[in-house]
Amino acid sequence: MSWFDKLHETFIEGERYKWLLEGFGNTMLITLGALAIGVVIGAVIAIAKYFCEGNKKLRWVNWLCDFYTTVIRGIPMTVLLLMFFYIILVSANGVTVAIIAFGINSGAYMAELIRSGINAVDRGQMEAARSLGLSKGQAMRKIIFPQAIKNILPAIGNECIALLKETSVAGYVAIVDLTRAATNIRNKTFDAVNPIIMLALVYLVIVVVMTKLLAVLERRLRKSDGR
Repeated sequence: MSWFDKLHETFIEGERYKWLLEGFGNTMLITLGALAIGVVIGAVIAIAKYFCEGNKKLRWVNWLCDFYTTVIRGIPMTVLLLMFFYIILVSANGVTVAIIAFGINSGAYMAELIRSGINAVDRGQMEAARSLGLSKGQAMRKIIFPQAIKNILPAIGNECIALLKETSVAGYVAIVDLTRAATNIRNKTFDAVNPIIMLALVYLVIVVVMTKLLAVLERRLRKSDGR
């Protein structure tokens, strides 16, 4: 049997390629949904910690933020996913659980990325904005935060790629992601080679496309800054 005949037997017969398409859809949905949640959580925590600096009244807020990042970053992603699926969100849909779990995990890392971007902006810009009559919140929203996001865009892109690859453990809670789909095909056909190679190629293509899109976005942002 030729290699092409083997590919036809593995993926085309029984329309098993549709499992990969379903897995691709779930993987991208989990990745993008979790990224959105992670960016929102990360931004809230980073901004909260920025305003907590030197403010004793908000010390408890700073403590809560540190507690969240310490706990979430200290628990392996697989364990966190299992906790959400079997303990916290028992009756929820598996994909929904995965989006929330991965999003909360991503938020702990995004918080540090965004905070570093905010700290990279010259402190004098906040003082200048305040002297022009802007409140701290207005200065953060209109001046500081947009610059911070531009500074850390490559790091956010890398976090998105890492998040995409982390979703390969979603199959632990019976979600048909790309990895679970390839495993199902392997178990059904007893072909241990082609499903794994196809899985690796699909992930590689996704990462290359995401990297190219990020590069285009960075170039456009540089042009908008006149650089």
